[in-house]
Amino acid sequence: MSVRKQGEAMPEGSKEKLNIRLHVYDEDIAMVLHNREDEQYYRAAAKLITERYGAYAQVYRGRKSDHTIGLMTLIEIALRYEKEQSKNDTTPYDNILRQLTSEIEEALK
Repeated sequence: MSVRKQGEAMPEGSKEKLNIRLHVYDEDIAMVLHNREDEQYYRAAAKLITERYGAYAQVYRGRKSDHTIGLMTLIEIALRYEKEQSKNDTTPYDNILRQLTSEIEEALK
């Protein structure tokens, strides 16, 4: 069994867990990743949370609790996610394609 340092890349195709440490706002958080390809997404997420929380903290620190600032951050990020998900909704296109396919099949009979 080989020993791997924290944050060191795993061999290609490896199913080993990867231990990483993320800096989120003012705290370091240890994470265990089951898929090493996700590391870049975890790091990008930590950076986004830090940036957005920092922006809210700068405006609302002293007027709102840290908990509320955290929730405001989560709402903003969830809103971005929901908007992006709605852009990727292919249901209307699928319905149109089904209808056109049906019309074409009917015309060919």
